[in-house]
Amino acid sequence: MSTTTTTGYAPLGDLQMYYEIHGEGGVPLLLLHGGLFDIDLQFGALLPDLAAGRTVIAADFQGHGRTNDIDRPLSIPELTGDVVALLAHLGIAQVDVFGFSVGGAVALTLAIRHPELVRRAVVSSAAFTPDGMRPENSEAVGAMTVDMIEGTPMADSYRAKSPHPERLQGLLDKLGTLDPGPAWSEADIAGYAAPTLYTVGDCDAVRLEHALRFLRLRGGDVNGDFVGVPATQLAVLPGTTHFGGIARTALAADMVTTFLDA
Repeated sequence: MSTTTTTGYAPLGDLQMYYEIHGEGGVPLLLLHGGLFDIDLQFGALLPDLAAGRTVIAADFQGHGRTNDIDRPLSIPELTGDVVALLAHLGIAQVDVFGFSVGGAVALTLAIRHPELVRRAVVSSAAFTPDGMRPENSEAVGAMTVDMIEGTPMADSYRAKSPHPERLQGLLDKLGTLDPGPAWSEADIAGYAAPTLYTVGDCDAVRLEHALRFLRLRGGDVNGDFVGVPATQLAVLPGTTHFGGIARTALAADMVTTFLDA
């Protein structure tokens, strides 16, 4: 793992949002993990490559990792607001953003609702409308219990880092009722400014046709030899499930850094 240069907590009302800053130089890259994950679980293996030539900021969402939970449901709009407040607390005017699953939904929301904050976006395994997700995914998440994940890295990491390790079932309950916010319209997806790398596993919870729809709305699915490579791109990762989305470190690091440095 890369050398951590700074760690801290941003005081956002009752929420004490944990963050880390690695590396230096370039446009800062903001990392946003998925539900039930944290900075280390989602991005630990990738951080050395990502922070080799740039500043990387990583944060734990509400109730995840070292960030406390508060009396508030989990929702994409609220989590996005936390990230905007974190960047203001750190005095950072613009970032590249790389988000996975829940973090991918927040990254997309940042790009659409706060375009001044986002230069480039990597949105991984996140749907922009509910029909982009396979139905069994939401059913499974809604039924999760502590017993079902006992002994997994997610359960062990939660108990080791959380300021209230006894609340794991509460986090699972909140994830099961997570509010995605309003569905984005085709105009919303087509119209925001930030070039985007959209990634999905070939056996992901997100439908492949949904990923292709995103690409087409953003001006992709063209013959690049004749018209050029579009600013928004699509990566389909082979043999990759939702939970394994960016676990192939060398592949994920190459595609993300190549896109960000283009």
